[in-house]
Amino acid sequence: MALSRRSLLGLAAAVPASAALAACGSSGPGKSGGGATYWYLNGQPQEGVRAGAVDAYNKAHPEAGIEDTTFQNDAYKTKIKTAIGAGQAPTIIWGWGGGTLRTYAKAGQVEDLTSWFDEHSDIKKSLLATSFDPATVDGKIYAMPCENVQPVVLYYNKKVFDQVGVEPPQSWDDIMALVPEFNAKGIAPFSLGGQSRWTNMMWLEFLFDRIGGPEVFQAVIEGEKNAWSNPDAISALTKVQELVEADGFIKGFSSITADSNADQALLYTGKAAMMLHGSWSYGIQQADGGDFVAGGGLGYMNFPPVDGGKGDPSNTVGNPAQYLSISSKATAEEKKIAKDFFATGVLQDAEVKAWIDNGSVPVRLGTEKLLAASKSADFLEVNYGIASKAGTFVQSWDQALSPTAAETLLDNIVKLFQLSISPQQFAGALNAVIGK
Repeated sequence: MALSRRSLLGLAAAVPASAALAACGSSGPGKSGGGATYWYLNGQPQEGVRAGAVDAYNKAHPEAGIEDTTFQNDAYKTKIKTAIGAGQAPTIIWGWGGGTLRTYAKAGQVEDLTSWFDEHSDIKKSLLATSFDPATVDGKIYAMPCENVQPVVLYYNKKVFDQVGVEPPQSWDDIMALVPEFNAKGIAPFSLGGQSRWTNMMWLEFLFDRIGGPEVFQAVIEGEKNAWSNPDAISALTKVQELVEADGFIKGFSSITADSNADQALLYTGKAAMMLHGSWSYGIQQADGGDFVAGGGLGYMNFPPVDGGKGDPSNTVGNPAQYLSISSKATAEEKKIAKDFFATGVLQDAEVKAWIDNGSVPVRLGTEKLLAASKSADFLEVNYGIASKAGTFVQSWDQALSPTAAETLLDNIVKLFQLSISPQQFAGALNAVIGK
């Protein structure tokens, strides 16, 4: 079964330092044997793919391989930050890039890989170009994109659309016009697990991009004063409240959690017509929705444009990749092993096939034939197209921002969707944490 986004990514909110550490077994030689160390998340099927890449590398390098240790998500986020801060990080650091990586890079805790990528330009060219944005800090690359790409997709229930006699939306105006059509039939226009907060965020990510282009959020990342008060940002915030006021979302969405996959069930049972969610949603619906996916009931598309908007309709949002960094405190030998693993052990053919078999699109280019041969070929090809053709791939805001700013963002998104604050109040609260 595909994991929920929380299982894959967690949230940006900090967890207590006392959080119980849950580490699982490791393989390969330890530091005493001249090897490197590598920490990453557990949970299947992702853990199996990660472990498989390490095992394959160790078989080819029995004298100086990699010792891997796995952790549960929240425990990992606490443990890795503590270890890096204490100068005791593993050689290879698994992460999400963005705001957290920026913190590490500015503190000199991770290696600058820019010259390594210059020397290995073939590796850089083999990966989706947009995947490097969250790996880059002040023009320098501090992490290698790895694993899979996870754009956010607009899903819809084809059977419900046929039943009501309407077509999928091609614009924001179409979305607003569909709302009363579905409500009149007793079907929620959109499913939303609003209690989870980050689910609401995906709406803002797309509206900011479609209305103002990626420059609007980029100004926030660059620390521009009052960037959240940009008129295009206020327009996006206003439009999402208009959708809430029009009863665009399932009744009681603020008490529905995404972790339970209740939002997914509303779509495949036909209680909701549409849902904005990450590409991982496909596997959940495939596993839990009976014959919904196999029977051709699930539709999917990129988010439509907003009339008059400045954003390129090919742009997408979500998670351009996962990321591997090298601890600046590692020994020269450990760094050498890590870089060799990046060059010869990451995203090799067996790993690429394993990601595809799990219903994922690897960040490696040139996988079209493998995607086409998959049992989920149509969805994977659509996903690959969205990711590879995107003019800009905006990273999930709660990963792109610092943990402090991300928590303020998520708290205020809830208030925005509950209509308890205005767009201007939202902007004011977020302006206060720019650069923090």
